[in-house]
Amino acid sequence: MLPYATLIPLERHGPNSLSQQVTSGFIHLIQQGLLLAGTKLPGTRTLAGLLGLHRQTVVVAFDELVAQGWIHQVASKGAWVSSSIPVIRPAALPAGATRQFAPRAGFNYEPVPTYPTTVRAPSLPLVLDAGSPDSRLAPLASLVRKYRAVSLRAGQRRGLGYADPNGSGALRQQLAQYLQRTRGLPAQVENVFVTRGSSMSLYLLLRLLLRTGDTVVVGEHSYHGADYACAQQGARLERVRVDNHGLNVEELEAVCRRQAVRLLYVTPHHHYPTTVMLAADRRVRLLQLAEQYDFIILEDDYDYDFHYDGAPILPLASADRHGRVMYLGSLSKVLAPAFRVGYVVAPADIIEALGQLRRHIDHQGDAVLEQSIAELFAEGELGAHLKRARHHYQQRRDVFCALLRQEASPWLSFDEPAGGMAVWVRFGDEVNLNDLSARCRLLGLGIGDGRLFQTPAETRAHHLRLGFASLTPDELTQSVAVLQQALSELYTL
Repeated sequence: MLPYATLIPLERHGPNSLSQQVTSGFIHLIQQGLLLAGTKLPGTRTLAGLLGLHRQTVVVAFDELVAQGWIHQVASKGAWVSSSIPVIRPAALPAGATRQFAPRAGFNYEPVPTYPTTVRAPSLPLVLDAGSPDSRLAPLASLVRKYRAVSLRAGQRRGLGYADPNGSGALRQQLAQYLQRTRGLPAQVENVFVTRGSSMSLYLLLRLLLRTGDTVVVGEHSYHGADYACAQQGARLERVRVDNHGLNVEELEAVCRRQAVRLLYVTPHHHYPTTVMLAADRRVRLLQLAEQYDFIILEDDYDYDFHYDGAPILPLASADRHGRVMYLGSLSKVLAPAFRVGYVVAPADIIEALGQLRRHIDHQGDAVLEQSIAELFAEGELGAHLKRARHHYQQRRDVFCALLRQEASPWLSFDEPAGGMAVWVRFGDEVNLNDLSARCRLLGLGIGDGRLFQTPAETRAHHLRLGFASLTPDELTQSVAVLQQALSELYTL
């Protein structure tokens, strides 16, 4: 007889009942091949004695094994492993061998195109990224303290269960008030939808609004994430030029005359990636064209909070009277990229539709984090942090632009941005950005190779977004010194 007491270990105070553990134990022994088809099993009384259980517990387990087809019983005669169970002969692994997953799936599927990304070089001491905040400035102590307090409070009130897929009511209320105060958006709670970052906002909106074959208009240089998300929905992209006054609305109107346009994706405050602001007259014309040609405006205001020269221009959504502008924003740049909190501001029916769509992929966001941020908003902590961060980032912009002019102007040109977290740099024709990126990496500096911003009309990449916000003035000084060294080594003046 097999040593059942050893082969079927029991956890007396475990989450599963003892009868369930016995059932699982026998199934495991059969699957391993230790109990072959036709093997007679010990009686329930005998087995109960071996396992130290009440006989009724074993009877329940055997009844379940019979119901699942693993064993069959004959009244007054006993129980046997079912003859329909295949014979399993376990083979011993070679000495030192370990089990591994198959390197590839055993079936065909449609691969997802590689998502384009900006420079990421965590192993390097210095990185000029495409425009990220400095996580070291985030009010982490306040946020951690608030998160702990909210968690304990919610746990005591049984408030850690499923929540509203549209986001924390408290955060939606705070965001509505904040956007009314700072951006002139006439938003109420029912107009705000909270997501896990602006990428999720963008995906959900495009999933809701686009159908295969729809035309989406974007800038000649545009945010690669939006281009990718539109393509994933089967949309066809039409590009129009972007100049020093923003998106060219005359070219947009020409596109509208030729064909039906479903949606315009635009970043009017600091156009991505060029950082230029959309002129006031073009903003008015965009709203007129949307009404005239019946298209949606998706306004991505990814860094409105960081404007340094003069007052920021109000969003398109603040002047929308016909429910055509869908407004996106993010708190991830306000805090740190690891805290995934974005939001959509739109008519109430769109918000409800987004909530229904979200349930298919993510029932809700981080309710505790959202409540914590709402309370930091209400207590003024987040506003104070924004003021401090804006001061640091403006100082860093000024330092960075001055350094680029002093040390690297022979090889590049740029216009100082009025806001945001990056400078749009145009390198001279003699500069090969792929070679420059490789050389900088060897010297300890991470920069992109320009391919992310190369348009189809360009034979070679010439532009980079060089982010300044995530580095201190000393780190920016070191970064520009490395950039200047790499340029001087590769290209003699």
